[in-house]
Amino acid sequence: MLLAFNKPYGVLSQFTKEHESHRTLAEFEFPKNVYAVGRLDSDSEGLILLSDEPDWNARLLQPKRGHQRVYHAQVEKIVDQAALIKLRGGVKLPDFTTLPCGARVLEPAPDHPPRVPPVRERKSIPTSWIELTLVEGKNRQVRRMTAAVGYPTLRLIRVAIGKLTLLDLKLTPGQWRELSGDERGLVLI
Repeated sequence: MLLAFNKPYGVLSQFTKEHESHRTLAEFEFPKNVYAVGRLDSDSEGLILLSDEPDWNARLLQPKRGHQRVYHAQVEKIVDQAALIKLRGGVKLPDFTTLPCGARVLEPAPDHPPRVPPVRERKSIPTSWIELTLVEGKNRQVRRMTAAVGYPTLRLIRVAIGKLTLLDLKLTPGQWRELSGDERGLVLI
């Protein structure tokens, strides 16, 4: 079985609590024996997959497979072309250099549901939205990339895995459902 879940902000991508105050996947009443295929940190939102089939990890998470994940990031300031060029070419971080990725400004801003709690906004600092398409997924990678080029991430939403999108799934934050055969195929494209 392969499930798609729209992970809300503040939820860990695991079933066991590390601290009493943490929210986990356990509160969403998934079928027994499923586990998260990949992760989103608790500060991030959006599409994650869960399965009871072990081969999904190998199929989706091995970098050699070049499996695409698409993110929408709300960042501080208005993103310029120089930052997009740096993101597209790969960003040198202290411990590794990211692979090249797709990067573009989203205009108009995407119509995502409001986050609970809301993103902190400062009247004197505008924000903008960018879309990043990555084929790797290291710890807090998108946040580290945008910060390295001068645009700290305020909100991060994974909107697609392969060709499977949250928009097509019509899942609101906290909702999940089992994928059909055709939808499972979209994940691997």
